Amino acid sequence: MTELFVRVAVDQPMPALFDYRYALSAPPAVGQLVLVPFGRREVVGLICEVTLSTDVPADKIRAVAALCDALTPLSADWITLAAFAAEYYQRGLGEVALPALPQALRDASRWNRLLAVEPRYRLLATGRESLPESLPARASALRRLADALASERSLGLSDARALHPKAAATFDEWLTRGWIELAPPDDAAPESLECAVTLPVLTDEQRDAVDSIAHSRGFAPFLLHGVTGSGKTEVYLHALAALLAVKPDAQALVLVPEINLTPQFEAAFRARFSALAAGSIVTMHSGLAEGERARNWLAAHTGSARIVLGTRLAILSSMPNLAAIVVDEEHDPAYKQQEGLRYSARDLAIYRAKQLGIPVVLGSATPSLESWWQAEQGRYTRLTLTRRAVADAVLPEVRLIDLEQERQRGRASVDGLSGPLIAALKSRLERGEQSLVFLNRRGYAPILSCDACGWVAGCPRCSAYAVLHKPERALRCHHCGWESRIPKSCPDCGNIDIAPMGRGTQRVEETLASVVPGARVLRIDADSTRRKGSAQALFSDVHAGEVDILVGTQMIAKGHDFRRVTLVGVLNADTALFSHDFRASERLFAQLIQVSGRAGRAGLPGEVMIQTRYPRHALYQALSRQDYVGFANSTLSERRDARLPPFVYQAMLRAEGRTLEAALKFLGEAAETFASLPGADRVTVYDAVPLTIVKVFNVHRAQLLLESGSRAALQTALRAWQPVLRTLRGVLRWNVEVDPLDV
Repeated sequence: MTELFVRVAVDQPMPALFDYRYALSAPPAVGQLVLVPFGRREVVGLICEVTLSTDVPADKIRAVAALCDALTPLSADWITLAAFAAEYYQRGLGEVALPALPQALRDASRWNRLLAVEPRYRLLATGRESLPESLPARASALRRLADALASERSLGLSDARALHPKAAATFDEWLTRGWIELAPPDDAAPESLECAVTLPVLTDEQRDAVDSIAHSRGFAPFLLHGVTGSGKTEVYLHALAALLAVKPDAQALVLVPEINLTPQFEAAFRARFSALAAGSIVTMHSGLAEGERARNWLAAHTGSARIVLGTRLAILSSMPNLAAIVVDEEHDPAYKQQEGLRYSARDLAIYRAKQLGIPVVLGSATPSLESWWQAEQGRYTRLTLTRRAVADAVLPEVRLIDLEQERQRGRASVDGLSGPLIAALKSRLERGEQSLVFLNRRGYAPILSCDACGWVAGCPRCSAYAVLHKPERALRCHHCGWESRIPKSCPDCGNIDIAPMGRGTQRVEETLASVVPGARVLRIDADSTRRKGSAQALFSDVHAGEVDILVGTQMIAKGHDFRRVTLVGVLNADTALFSHDFRASERLFAQLIQVSGRAGRAGLPGEVMIQTRYPRHALYQALSRQDYVGFANSTLSERRDARLPPFVYQAMLRAEGRTLEAALKFLGEAAETFASLPGADRVTVYDAVPLTIVKVFNVHRAQLLLESGSRAALQTALRAWQPVLRTLRGVLRWNVEVDPLDV
């Protein structure tokens, strides 16, 4: 018998594949998962090559322990995508491929249970008559289960569990009573993309955009630049319906930047494509339970899921029939992973679309300057929506409140809220309209200090202040999670007059309750939405009109269609104007445009009031005109003059050590080794510097910036640098980030 060997990728910080002898009865294939010995333990790996020979000495090579033959092999296209991500972002193939899989698939002991054929059930005539009468009046979950059986040709157990947690036991009882029976595996409901609801009438601009996307052939990158409320989601829905109708098994991937945006997108897609079989629309994000994420991944991998909605991790999901990709709010920094494999989901979406020869739509009211520049160069097709989709709905008026002028006129603010803003909030309350107050800082106050001696509450593990959380009566570090009770007096001098400085969303919520009597104030931020499902419940209250004033952070700034909001107030935006990060102004402009777009979406006139001490700043002036194009072109001109991205390419080497000196020393030695590398003469290496927050959880951090006008030269040098960096010692961790967003 011919001896076989397989080359396997494992989740280890090494670029190499590992050779193993294959002696199992089932034939191996590229893309299959295997259990292999690695050191003193067994790990799951991915077969990347099958060969008849190996260079590894016979006494050194070990045998594959088990093969996951029940799972259809991952496609060659998917492996190519993972390999590209590994090469571009300077990681090993196993570090990309294995973490992209659900945790359940990386545990060989769960393969048989996870990949077993799911039973499906169908309702019999006897059950159709007897089942509804047998259910207690208040058994809502059981009734949902019975209704699903009555409306579907057959129902899978996983979908049933989503309706009732004890669906398996319930089905066993109903089987015994003769009300249902097991259906054949291929008895799923027939799929159709016919829409069961009345479609909204598209504007001319929307129709042109849909036609351009739907009639595209091959790789076609589109930049959908639409003002807030212009109906970009409707363009996605129409275009995907047209694209998916061409092929009966085609799949679409829709990315959103944050988990809390997935429920409303899922609701919109399920309503539009309600004729699709159960399980044809699935979500993929880190907030899902492990089992649910695994089931959804498998639905995408087998092709039974036609539409996958997800956050950045969904870009690496296996979809064998992928025909279109949508990236909503493409400018959002959340698409860039900040731990492990530091990839950009938006950039991988472009690569994946080019690899497969399919259209990709990048949608935003404020496109990233990188995408805008690509459109300016003609590499992306720009589609523009200049007006709101709802009849009579216009963009809100932006009003700048000069805080310095207010002070000079003797109009004192009330705990950070100016007089004009308070008056506007009261006016909306009287008219029965909703208001939104935006402050991108959670907690009660960022600083707790003593006036007598200057003591400031800090985190003992980080070089950062501890944030005051008044409702919880705690000081909390937002970097490492350290928490302490609020001291009754100054720990240094004993002064009992310690006071908060600055304000967060908790403090604004408290102030609004006193300055706008009778208003129902709701706060939505990371603290108020910690429990699973709490964010969706709070947003439902807003949509139902049970809230008069909504206070929140960036969680409320984008994507939400608040139909009753007519006023948006923005607090403390000035701090981003003077950041050392050259992208700070771009982010601020995008953030303010997004939050401004929550006002006046249903035809009622909207108003945005931005409190600032710098009303003549060019950013605020462009914002008051809603002039993204002018802002983008002006900022791009500045970037070109300063030789900043997108006109150059960057990478960052970061090091973490027990001391700052150790981290800086490591980076210094790394910089010295870089000079002799191929391509290094075309790369600028800057001095090593500490991060803004130097210490986090008792670990000191520093970084080294590399920059080049040639992406190829930078990639070549980084690739040659990796093995050299592995020989250096003296730090706890180090990582290379390509195309860093935080510089």
